[in-house]
Amino acid sequence: QVQLVESGGGLVQAGGSLRLSCAASGRTFGSDTMGWFRQAPGKEREFVGAIEWSGGIAYYADSVKGRFTISRENAKNTVFLQMNNLKPEDTAIYFCAVQARPWGYSAKSSAAYDYWGQGTQVTVSS
Repeated sequence: QVQLVESGGGLVQAGGSLRLSCAASGRTFGSDTMGWFRQAPGKEREFVGAIEWSGGIAYYADSVKGRFTISRENAKNTVFLQMNNLKPEDTAIYFCAVQARPWGYSAKSSAAYDYWGQGTQVTVSS
């Protein structure tokens, strides 16, 4: 059974930083894609970024490029989302997810992901 557990959310002032973690278990993630999504109240879940588990290549939404960085620690089966220069519009519940396939054109769609964590709240005050 695949389990994804996010942590690290909280309240931060605009311009501040947070690092989210996603501890994964229950599967060999070899060539999977690990994604981060977020959902603000009244809005659809949106792609934030993703990383190829094997090669470590990361991809980002334009809205976070240059501010957010995704990394992974293979030995601990953990993926990180480092968020810098946070803005109030970054406020959302952040989810990590696993797509049981390598990165592809569909990997920016939440529908492409097979497993999800419970989410962690990030609130950025102005």
